[in-house]
Amino acid sequence: MLIKHFKGWELPDSQLTPENLFFSKRTLLKGAGLLGANLLMPTSIQAQGADPSSALYPFKRNETYTLDGKNITPENINGNYNNFYEFGQSKQIAKAAQALKTRPWLIKIDGMVEKPFEIGFDDLIKSMPLEERNYRHRCVEAWSMAVNWSGFPLKALLAMAKPLSGAKYVQLQTFLDTSIAPAQKQSWYPWPYTEGLSIAEANNDLAFMVTGAYGKPLANQHGAPLRLAVPWKYGFKSVKSINRITFTDVRPKTYWEALQSAEYGFWANVNPAVPHPRWSQADEEVIGTGSRVPTLIFNGYEKYVADIYKGMEKERLYI
Repeated sequence: MLIKHFKGWELPDSQLTPENLFFSKRTLLKGAGLLGANLLMPTSIQAQGADPSSALYPFKRNETYTLDGKNITPENINGNYNNFYEFGQSKQIAKAAQALKTRPWLIKIDGMVEKPFEIGFDDLIKSMPLEERNYRHRCVEAWSMAVNWSGFPLKALLAMAKPLSGAKYVQLQTFLDTSIAPAQKQSWYPWPYTEGLSIAEANNDLAFMVTGAYGKPLANQHGAPLRLAVPWKYGFKSVKSINRITFTDVRPKTYWEALQSAEYGFWANVNPAVPHPRWSQADEEVIGTGSRVPTLIFNGYEKYVADIYKGMEKERLYI
């Protein structure tokens, strides 16, 4: 008998959200049988059209991270449960996010690098080592899911950017375009959405630049054409629709930190023992099942990332 031994970051198929159970958290709170007619968007809303990178998919699977795929929720199902605040505060922003134009898409690399440059997304993706991975995703709102991502390790982009030895952080920013993103007209929010990692975090193999999901390019509501996935951190760290990456020796002021520093810090590592100021992080709702399970330190990735934070006990690592 062939027995597969899963790594700490891998998920058995039983933990992947099944298609027939993937519902909105708000719908679940109303009770079974109350699925709203507007929850499941038409497939056409998720359509990728003539995306120039479509021919590259699906990527070769990295067997360290991927599963057999039997129960992975299709993108057109989980695409209806997204946070993308540029397009509104509802989880059902798939239709609104179609206003995002993902071509042409230039990514600016600047700051403390050997030579600042811009690169088109389609040129970038062709120059990277592409693969698929399955990751846990834990939201600070105390819900979780499992996602099949396509993309490349962030450390590969760092190798291309050639940061200077004095660079300590990587700042990642989302587009700023009030003509398509209505929420960006609200000047009291610190647009554009900004996130950051330490250089050590960015070089960790788990830090992943996402270009697709479920074997095809990202739908807009997932953060097309380029987003971040850092599965040991709360989901708000996984900045979407990235168009600027800056290397710096100053810790970036991130979006949620700038908005409410008492509730959101820079590091935002998952820790069940450290509550959010307004709710517990001890357990989480598994979206689509209505069940709650205990939350794991670093979202189950402790073995692979804990060493990054040795000697940083005085830092606010977990919110």
